[in-house]
Amino acid sequence: MNTPPSPPGAERTDGSSVRIGALVPLTRPGWVEAGRHLLAGLELAVREVNEAGGILGRPLELLVRDTAADPQRAAAAVDELAGLGVAALAGEYHSVVARAAAARADALGLPFLCSSAVLDALTEQPTQWVARLAPAQSHGWQVYADFLLTAGHSRIAVAAQPSVYWASGTRILRDHLAPRGGTVIELDMSTLTPAAVCDELADNRATALLLLVGHPEPAVPIVKAVRRDQRLAGILIGAPAGQPEFASWATSLGEDGAAIPFLRYLPERLGPLGSRVATALRERLGQAPSFVAFEGYDTVAVLADVLRSHGTDRARTAASWPGVAVEGTRGQIRFSRTPGISMWQWAWTPVQVVDRDPAEPDRFRILHTSLRA
Repeated sequence: MNTPPSPPGAERTDGSSVRIGALVPLTRPGWVEAGRHLLAGLELAVREVNEAGGILGRPLELLVRDTAADPQRAAAAVDELAGLGVAALAGEYHSVVARAAAARADALGLPFLCSSAVLDALTEQPTQWVARLAPAQSHGWQVYADFLLTAGHSRIAVAAQPSVYWASGTRILRDHLAPRGGTVIELDMSTLTPAAVCDELADNRATALLLLVGHPEPAVPIVKAVRRDQRLAGILIGAPAGQPEFASWATSLGEDGAAIPFLRYLPERLGPLGSRVATALRERLGQAPSFVAFEGYDTVAVLADVLRSHGTDRARTAASWPGVAVEGTRGQIRFSRTPGISMWQWAWTPVQVVDRDPAEPDRFRILHTSLRA
């Protein structure tokens, strides 16, 4: 791959700030709550970097752009931020949006450390410019499929909206479950009402329903309909994409939102750094931080380490991914090339399947873990 030259001003020593561009969903239809947690982690880490002296004496500055879950808006933001001389890009939660941002960053020769998006193929071709902290969807969702099998579920329905991300998740589940005797039944939420979903579940004798849909619509009405259908009293409702992680889920559903297993990317116990950051994030957010907030913090921690060690030249930053060894909030972060993944990947952050405790919905129960490296 040809390495484009860094733009004028990309390597400055005049005491001006070192800029990082941050892509975050802050307005709907983006998942605003996830964006708020991601931004809280990014901003906390920037503040701590600056309190510790910045980047070789220069302050670190975060230029935030709202993607609103819009791929075209994200691509335009990448162009704008590149023109403003950012040393690197950080962030983004939505996979389809991150894919658009990654493609544009790759074309421009702008390093992009993706915080939260999990879609395996963020770029069509292998790239040196993009690295990722979140585990690939194929890894996390296979862990979730193993949890389903261990819990005795082999007839699994997926209520899915049209999306590259949801289609990829469905394919991962089917490919992993089929050789182990599992069946995946697809329910198209572009045509079905919540009541029709209940009928399909009863007719197909499904023992588990996975919500591959947006929140609050149509996830909330689907959950309420299933919970109230006596034919489906024993069915497991799951949400592998992590919708129940956030407080708005419990607010929208109350007791109905408990006992719905989902994926989150945290270790069973946080170490000293993670515990300290958790306390600071709780103060900043006014609530318990999600794993997305830790992803934001770790993103800046990695970029700050790279920028201190290699300067702000974009090509040198991209070349440094394989040498990263940074203690993050959830373990030591290193990047490697992983089969089937087109970018530099942290392989792997801890993966848990958890749910909200029906007896205490603000408390999470760990149901299944994978620490496979």
